Amino acid sequence: MNAVSQKVEAMREAMREAMRPVRTLLLAALLFASSQAFGQVFPAKPVRVIVPWPPGAPLDVMVRALASELTPRWGQPVIVDNRAGAASIIGADAVAKSPADGYTWMATPINPTLVGNRFLYKSLPYDPDRSFAPISLFAQSSQVMVVHASVPAATVKDLVALARQQPGKLNYGSYGAGSQPHLLFELFKQRERLDIAHVPYKGIAPLIAAAAAGEVQVTAGSTGSVGELVKAGKLKALAVAGPERARELPGVPTALEAGYPYLQASARFGLFAPAGTPPDLIRQIHRDVVAVLSAPGFAERHIHALGYQRVGSSPDELAAAIREETSLVGEMARAANVQPE
Repeated sequence: MNAVSQKVEAMREAMREAMRPVRTLLLAALLFASSQAFGQVFPAKPVRVIVPWPPGAPLDVMVRALASELTPRWGQPVIVDNRAGAASIIGADAVAKSPADGYTWMATPINPTLVGNRFLYKSLPYDPDRSFAPISLFAQSSQVMVVHASVPAATVKDLVALARQQPGKLNYGSYGAGSQPHLLFELFKQRERLDIAHVPYKGIAPLIAAAAAGEVQVTAGSTGSVGELVKAGKLKALAVAGPERARELPGVPTALEAGYPYLQASARFGLFAPAGTPPDLIRQIHRDVVAVLSAPGFAERHIHALGYQRVGSSPDELAAAIREETSLVGEMARAANVQPE
């Protein structure tokens, strides 16, 4: 290498040494900017929880209480957006089509939104198994099988015996084809070979009123809807169609304890995000939701007071609950000869 080349190479090396601190600063700046863009603390803007049912129902009341506690915890508004209609299909479809960024969730009973609708409708605008990412099952309440006070039955076994003695004389009420009481009692009829007529009503409230008045002899409802009527002596509770006894009616056995383990019907409320939401966001949302549910006094004021039990499950446990209920409701739908529309 001649003298000129050596001099040029020496100048280049000097320039590289001079630029090294600058490059280090630039790299640090880029890394900082990247961390701000992609590692930003969640949430950085308001969060929307779509409830695909009308306002005022127990689900809506619970979700609003949850949102009011998450708002100060996160420093961002958590807004409840009621999108009622078409058995929750309208609201569920809106969530399924929302960006998977953690800023839109759905709060709904897993049945019918994720379970029953698949048996009631030939096609849905969302896929119950693939359109949503489970966050947490946050509350549940088992259905209680009840009879009017005038019915001479104190247990499920008594009701079976009475129905066999008087075929076609008893009737049960539901709030429409595909509703939990409809599916529950059709399976009951099939398994026990009973002749009990079905009387559908247009909603839970008129059904419970009809049961209390003796217009129908048999039905099922949550402890929130039938508990006070049982305590007042207008209805008699035969069994809890769920995995454990109800807090409000501790003397009423479960269907399993009564000898009818297949009688299972629960209202289970879950939180969901659109499919594809990053797992780290799901974990954070789940952690903070469970923290609120576990806070002293929250469940007693906002969940137990409505006749429900606090859950706070993991995402995997919620997914398992959906699979379990889908299998159970599928059997009920076949027993009730439910035809998709």
